[in-house]
Amino acid sequence: MPFLNIGDAAAAAGVTPKMVRHYEALGLIPEARRTDAGYRLYGEREIAMLRFIRQSRGLGFPIEQIESLLSLWRDPGRHSREVKEVAVRQLAQLEERQRELDQMRSSLRQLVAECRGDQSAHCAILESLAAAAAPLAAAGPDRARRALKEVRPGEHRPARARVATTAPTAAPGHAALSAWTRSLAHPA
Repeated sequence: MPFLNIGDAAAAAGVTPKMVRHYEALGLIPEARRTDAGYRLYGEREIAMLRFIRQSRGLGFPIEQIESLLSLWRDPGRHSREVKEVAVRQLAQLEERQRELDQMRSSLRQLVAECRGDQSAHCAILESLAAAAAPLAAAGPDRARRALKEVRPGEHRPARARVATTAPTAAPGHAALSAWTRSLAHPA
């Protein structure tokens, strides 16, 4: 296979040229060879890596885990146990997110059922949202800010420390949201 320009390589791998540049900038694929005019050129190896990344992203693996998987893929002396550990952690995280989504769906379904949805100003949904926000506000602005962490466009989250356990951990924002949805489903 001859070398392909970025558009053709992206099409062959099933990703966009923007993602090719992004993965290259992250170091997931090696820096592309360049023509004398500065155009990027990609070979079979890079296209195979891009397909690998696309498949991994399709399974929800975060970039850090994709880095680990790529490293293991390239290592002929790897142990399948190491690969399985990465996959087991991802599966546990997906299952935890699914539990959170199920809980959110259940709470939202309950709120929708309680709302009359007519011409009156009374709305059970708004009342429930306001009532759930009151305990956080009463605890003080610092606690509320910590519980519901805001991420602004352009900001990057700090790199997470890699955890050797296979137990799922909820993200701080998800934990607060999960606690709130539990409070809606089971009022005190």
